[in-house]
Amino acid sequence: MGALLGLVAGLGLLLIFVASTDAGERPRRTPVVGPRIGRLLRSAGIATVTPAGLVSLCVIAGVLTLVVVLLVSRTPPVATAFGLMAAYGPVALIRGRARRRRRELAEVWPEAVDNLASAVRAGLSLPEALSQLGERGPTALRPAFVAFGRDYLASGRFGDSLDRLKGALSDPVGDRVIEALRIAREVGGGDLGRMLRTLSRFLRDDARTRSELESRQAWVVNGARLAAASPWAVLLALSSQPEVIGRYRSPAGVIVLALGAAACFVAYRLMVRLGRLPDEQRVLA
Repeated sequence: MGALLGLVAGLGLLLIFVASTDAGERPRRTPVVGPRIGRLLRSAGIATVTPAGLVSLCVIAGVLTLVVVLLVSRTPPVATAFGLMAAYGPVALIRGRARRRRRELAEVWPEAVDNLASAVRAGLSLPEALSQLGERGPTALRPAFVAFGRDYLASGRFGDSLDRLKGALSDPVGDRVIEALRIAREVGGGDLGRMLRTLSRFLRDDARTRSELESRQAWVVNGARLAAASPWAVLLALSSQPEVIGRYRSPAGVIVLALGAAACFVAYRLMVRLGRLPDEQRVLA
C-alpha cells in the first residue's frame, strides 16, 4: 500500500514538473477563429451567445439537415451538400443581422451627437453628457451608454470607460465618434460644441448618401441570392424522386454536384462583390 501511494505521489510530481516546463518553453498559440466569431457576435449585438455556442449551433443544424435530406433522398452527396449549407446558415443570419444593426446605428448616431452637443451647451461635462444618453438618447444606443455611466461612476477613468464602450458598440461609426470625443477631452478648449455639430452634419450626410446607394444596388444582391438558390431549390424538390436523384450517387454525379456548387459559390460571391457597397471597417478598434 505504501509503495502504491509513493508511486502515485511520484507520478503527480512528474506531471506537475512536465506541465511547468512545457508552459515555460512552448509559446502559447493565439486563437484565431474564436476572436473572429466573438467580434461577429458583438457587431450583431448578441451578448448571450458564445463563439462555442455558435459553432455548436452550426454543427447541430448541419447534422440535422444532413440526416433529414438523407432519409428523404437516400443520396449521401446531396445530403452532404445541403448539410454544409445548413451549417453555414446561422453564420449567414448573424452577418445579416450585423449589417442591419450597422445601418440602424448609422441612422441614429447623428441624433445622439446632437443630444451630446445640447448637453455640453447646457453646461454638462462630457462624461455626464455621455451618461445621460442612456436615458435620453436613441433607443438602440441606450443600453451601451447606461453601461458606460455605471462603469465611469465605478472607476472614474474616462479613457478606459470609452474603450469598454467601443467594445460594447462594435460599430465603425461609433469608433469615429468616440475617438473624436477622446481627442476633444484630451486637447480641451471651447470648440467642443462646434466640433459635435460638424460631426453630426457629417454623419447625417454620410448616412443619407450610403442609404441611397444601397437602395439603388439592392436589386443586384437580391438577384444574386435568387440565382444562387434556384438550382438548389430544384434539386431539393427532386429529392422525393428516387430514380432521378439516385444518379448523383455515381462518381459522375458527385463531380457534377461539386462543379455546380463551386460555380454557384463563385458566381454568387462575384455578383455580391459587384453589387454591394463595402462594409466600413473598424480601423480605430
